[in-house]
Amino acid sequence: MGSRLREPARAGLEGSCGTRPAYWIRSRELGGGVQILEAWFAGRGFDRHRHDTYAIGITLSGVQAFHYRHVRRYCLPGHWHILHPDEPHDGGSGTGGGFSYRILYIDPSLVQDALPGRPLPFVADPVVRPAMVPDHLRQHILCLDRPIDDVMRVEIAVAVADMLVAADAGGMDRPAPFHRAALLRVRDLIAESPTVRHRVEAFELVSGLDRWTVARQFRAAFGTSPRRFRTMRQLDIARRRLRQGASPSEAALDAGFADQSHLSRKFKDTYGLTPAKWRAALV
Repeated sequence: MGSRLREPARAGLEGSCGTRPAYWIRSRELGGGVQILEAWFAGRGFDRHRHDTYAIGITLSGVQAFHYRHVRRYCLPGHWHILHPDEPHDGGSGTGGGFSYRILYIDPSLVQDALPGRPLPFVADPVVRPAMVPDHLRQHILCLDRPIDDVMRVEIAVAVADMLVAADAGGMDRPAPFHRAALLRVRDLIAESPTVRHRVEAFELVSGLDRWTVARQFRAAFGTSPRRFRTMRQLDIARRRLRQGASPSEAALDAGFADQSHLSRKFKDTYGLTPAKWRAALV
């Protein structure tokens, strides 16, 4: 599928009038730290939340409005936006009508692979001109609808890294050496067992670094904290179980949350929707 949208009437979640859908979401996990999502909202979008990936999206129709770094932003049709890991934001219509967008989520570790030993780029102004987006990356986001191979994954990571560096207004000039290999061992430890609450001593043992260095450099390398990274991997498990038909309470326990309420709070903090609304909107 390209950039063409489904008709809103095919969505699964009904609005308050009972005849028109409030929104729909279509999401694909492309593997290896890459996800693509397409969504349509009738007006109000999603509440304030944050995720641990870079998000690079294009508004397809309507006007997308969102708060980012304490400023209300507007993204017109055909314009792009870049959101940094762990930066809170919301989303909704800037005109009162519906809006739609397509967005690529990419794991910061892939960007790190393309920029070894350098800090993650930070784009302070999230709305960027179409000319800032390389043509081949634009085509990946608009047309990519199938699993990707390693060659394509590298192409995407390099294109994203180059675009972020170009939009970072000189931030890459800051010297910020860090122990990338050691930090990857911490990251892998968490990712392999996200339901386990590792003690800080485990991070020190696997990395050979002290706890203060781990805390400081993990965020520089991957855009979020070890604790937040673990929560996101738990939510990956919960979303997978919800897709498989598990109840929210079952998904919560399988993902290592204390209970359904705990899952719901973390889920809404991360995606701006409750687990029930998120699952109902999937098409």
